[in-house]
Amino acid sequence: MKKLDKLILKAFIGPFVLTFAVVEFILLTQYMLKYLDELVGKDLGFNVFSELLFYFSLNMAPVALPLAVLLSSLMTFGTMGEHHELTAIKTSGINLTRVLRPVFLFVVVLTIGAFFFNNNVVPKANLKAYSLLWDIRQKKPAMNFKEGAFYNGLPGLSIKINEKVNDDGAMKDIMIYDHSKGGSNTRVILADSGRMYTDFNDAYLVMELYDGNTYVDERGSGGGISYSNEQFVRQAFDESKIILSLASFNLDRTREELFSDNKMMKNISQLNVVTDSLRRYGQREKMLYAPNVDPFYMYFKADTGQVKNGLRLKDKSIEQELPPVDAEVLALATNKARNIKSFTNSYVERINSTLRDANNYEIEIWRKYTQSTAILIMFLIGAPLGAIIKKGGLGVPVIISIIFFILLYVMGILGEKWAREGLIPVGAGMWAANLILLPIGFFFLNQARNDSSLLEVDFWRKLMARLRRNKL
Repeated sequence: MKKLDKLILKAFIGPFVLTFAVVEFILLTQYMLKYLDELVGKDLGFNVFSELLFYFSLNMAPVALPLAVLLSSLMTFGTMGEHHELTAIKTSGINLTRVLRPVFLFVVVLTIGAFFFNNNVVPKANLKAYSLLWDIRQKKPAMNFKEGAFYNGLPGLSIKINEKVNDDGAMKDIMIYDHSKGGSNTRVILADSGRMYTDFNDAYLVMELYDGNTYVDERGSGGGISYSNEQFVRQAFDESKIILSLASFNLDRTREELFSDNKMMKNISQLNVVTDSLRRYGQREKMLYAPNVDPFYMYFKADTGQVKNGLRLKDKSIEQELPPVDAEVLALATNKARNIKSFTNSYVERINSTLRDANNYEIEIWRKYTQSTAILIMFLIGAPLGAIIKKGGLGVPVIISIIFFILLYVMGILGEKWAREGLIPVGAGMWAANLILLPIGFFFLNQARNDSSLLEVDFWRKLMARLRRNKL
């Protein structure tokens, strides 16, 4: 039996590693496409890109594992059924449950490991990934001077180079609009040729200009009205040098602690603390509503309806004489009612926002459990289903895996949305997808144990042929 267990595990591990790598790559590519525009053209280097991809790959692992287990289970037991290996094993007196046991134990260990990975490693990976992504977003794009086009990436300057001589930074026919001292095109530099290079460990950009003129419009640069006849200044030069700081082009790293308050950067114990605090704050705000709205009422208390400010009721009549209701009194009452309505709406919205935040943090708590449990459920669906359909390879298993993964994903999104809005309890919304798919897994397992042909292609082909014959 130990040899059989090793044989089955060996047949499963290979497809599992392959499918996990493929699914991880697809999910990571799809996720990184959202940030492609913010990454391209910033000269980040291989190290920064690889670091970012590594952290996001850790983030994608909990999502990729259920699909990888489902697909690899279908492939493994589908191939064994297609090659009649399962039939030979059953003939020797070993039932299907015993055949699935070694892979089942492996998946159980994988599920437990995925939970601890999701709770301890993923929050740290998210913290590093999103803090690095934030720094990349703040970094300016790398300098890219195109011939005949203005480049506005340098602060205070607009530069046009009509011809690049070579890759060493030599250039000809240069025009520079200098806005560093204010004004609109009041300082213009024209040069016949020049050279551009970086200095001081790429901290500064140096532009050496040759045989040119500097034009200054003092009317625009002075900020006032000039009564001098010399309002335009031209200064010729044989050589001029402009030095610019490139600090804004560097990738400066922000302290990671500034991002640690996000729910994606916390483990279960930290999420529980925040969730409890938000719910207590929401309950306290509910209790404080009546005292806060009470000042808007002149004659009655908001919470009990009792009279106040010396007004007494007797036999449902007011002892003191009230002024007659006229337009002024009606306008005052209408204004007070509007104020109460506006205050109540804003107060309720603040409480709902607090409870919604609490739901979001609680969703993250349950997600760490549900994503791990989904691995086991996908195995309970994939393994017996592969034994039933008896098809290996990447054809039918891929189609079936996509169908069940879409079902898991859609139901998970719906449950999460309803839980976030408070339509259903958060736990029920997060566990709904797994609880719906679990009976399906047991159904397939029962069908596979009984050697049912319900899901085989030949069964449906024969059924359709029989129905056509009956019609004839």
